[in-house]
Amino acid sequence: MRDEFTGPPAKSQGDSPRPTPPTAVTIRPVLQILLITFPFFALVLCGYVAAKRRMLPLEAIPGMNSFVLFFALPCMLYRFGASTPLGQLLDGGVFLTYLLCALVMVAFSVAVSLNGRIRWNDASFGALVAAFPNTGFMGVPLLVALLGAQAAGPAIVTIVVDMVITTSLCIALSRLDGADEHGFAHAAKKALQGMLFNPMPWSILLGAVASAVSLTLPKPVMQTVGLLADAASPVALFTIGAVLARSQMLAAAHNHAPIALGDYLPVAAIKLLLHPVLVLLVGSTAIHWGVPLSKFALTVMVLVAALPSASNVSLLAERFGADNGRIARIILVSTAAAFLTFSGAVSLLT
Repeated sequence: MRDEFTGPPAKSQGDSPRPTPPTAVTIRPVLQILLITFPFFALVLCGYVAAKRRMLPLEAIPGMNSFVLFFALPCMLYRFGASTPLGQLLDGGVFLTYLLCALVMVAFSVAVSLNGRIRWNDASFGALVAAFPNTGFMGVPLLVALLGAQAAGPAIVTIVVDMVITTSLCIALSRLDGADEHGFAHAAKKALQGMLFNPMPWSILLGAVASAVSLTLPKPVMQTVGLLADAASPVALFTIGAVLARSQMLAAAHNHAPIALGDYLPVAAIKLLLHPVLVLLVGSTAIHWGVPLSKFALTVMVLVAALPSASNVSLLAERFGADNGRIARIILVSTAAAFLTFSGAVSLLT
């Protein structure tokens, strides 16, 4: 039997040519991309529904988040780092290009958000969700599934930028409208402590060292790391949904005032649309000027920027007294819309 996708049957000389519908070439690749991305977003939805319907106790969600943050995700990042050539992990072109875009995103988001209701604290965490994609919990496994294991290197570099620089900058900016004169210094101290005690940058560093010296862990240890690494993606995605549901429920329990659409929808649009376009333009310009940046690395960076906002920003906003109801809505909208916008970005770039 002839495969229906191998092409049309041969035409006789009397047949008139039939134009191919313009969608015939593009529908299958888009469907293939959606088939890959669907399980990742479906797990987020499962976590959201489980928490919303109290199938998962709200008290258990911080524990799940801690498991992902301190055990599963560091093992996944270590494994990727140890198996990635050191040159990819020390890619200065990726680091500087992505850093410049992150700084522009933070400055622009703060500038358009500040108003009579939204002051520095809320504007800064709004800027963080606009500039910080969900690369660790969602991006690395999703991009590896789409582009192969070589996508891990550039994605890990972006994680370092966001965890160490973007987050620290936004936390420091959030203290600018603190009443006491030590607000900024206290914020800088807390940002430094958060960076030092965050296991993700350290796991990336250890993985890079292992890659540099060709270190192989003993088999039982590597099997343990592998089991935890394999758990990272499904548990992290499930936890994203649970964290979003928990943030909404806590905001409702505290009688949070209604949030104007203009206070969160534009930031979600900035995250999903402006961020990847900015990275594409800056990266293309950098390549044109001779910056050592490969087209594949640029593709990974643009897709990283097209990811929804990082869910852990909600926990940071809660800790620093920002309007977590607004932050949670931005993350929720960007996560829901990214199923289509991210898939569309993949279809355009690959």
